[in-house]
Amino acid sequence: MKFKTGLTVMCCAVLGAVAFASTANAAKIGVSMPTQSLQRWNQDGSNMKAMLEQSGHEVDLQYAGDNDIPTQVNQIENMIAADCDVVVIASIDGSALTEVLKGAKDKNIPVIAYDRLIMNSDAVSYYATFDNTKVGRLQGQYIADALDLDNAKEPLNIELFTGPTDDNNVNFFWGGAMEVLKPYIDKGTLVVQSGQTEKEQCATLNWNLEEAQKRMENLISSVGYGPEDTPLAAVLAQNDALANGVTNALLATGYDNTNMPVITGQDCDKPAVKNIKRGYQSMSVFKDTRTLAAQVVKMVDAIVAGQEVPVNDTTTYDNGTGVIPSFLCEPVAATKDNYQKLLVESGYYSEDDL
Repeated sequence: MKFKTGLTVMCCAVLGAVAFASTANAAKIGVSMPTQSLQRWNQDGSNMKAMLEQSGHEVDLQYAGDNDIPTQVNQIENMIAADCDVVVIASIDGSALTEVLKGAKDKNIPVIAYDRLIMNSDAVSYYATFDNTKVGRLQGQYIADALDLDNAKEPLNIELFTGPTDDNNVNFFWGGAMEVLKPYIDKGTLVVQSGQTEKEQCATLNWNLEEAQKRMENLISSVGYGPEDTPLAAVLAQNDALANGVTNALLATGYDNTNMPVITGQDCDKPAVKNIKRGYQSMSVFKDTRTLAAQVVKMVDAIVAGQEVPVNDTTTYDNGTGVIPSFLCEPVAATKDNYQKLLVESGYYSEDDL
């Protein structure tokens, strides 16, 4: 069955438990995730599958190997060929799905872009994500506050790490962080000794931990960073895999939890939270994937029932074919001081997990 989709602007956030649709409107839902090598995508996929099945839907959940684009394209082709009623996609490369999604458009299959916006395709019906600009702002503001930059007596060194340029979210993460940090860089309060200040210079293919570690090792070698050498005050790392790679390189150079630079992250992956507890990583932006998955289920249920689809942003996210109606969930900064409440008491992790 195929559905007409409506649109309404709803400004309330998704909080707590979600009441799901009845099985009277059950449908076949395809869910395409990029990889199982990062814990967050495992949780996203499993959370969404469980909630969709609770709503009475049949779910085809697929992971594209380890961020393998041809595999994801093939899996989406199969979902379209199987006449899924709605397809939810967390893309590996947001610009690589234009052709395959023409099939969804031809069959009038609604497509929800999940967390990463799919670019240059008019087949995309809706987008569900977190406020990605706020993610970057939280990271930048944490650095500014931790280093007390407004009262800094001397220049402080920082290096910058972000994700791949083919991930549209990077534009928002980077933009949000630079809103906070660039004025300090321009004034000379923060100094990027490597000279690598442009997003493209700081990009990391596939958010790969090993690539981030290699780049940090190269910066240590070329700039001379070290506990007894050139001081490094902070590293903007825009997700936990990058933070983990940076931390590995710094630990090997002699840093420990008494002299580690301020290091940011995103996703609250288990290794990152453990590093926060140890004092190796300073913070991570918590994006409760249960909230995002629950919101997508609400959107799917509305589509299947022919009802208006809940969104709260109709101006920000243009994928090259027009602005995509979106729902933005709220991210929160997690630190050593509040991770227990945010992550353990909320049931996101158990104490044993960490």
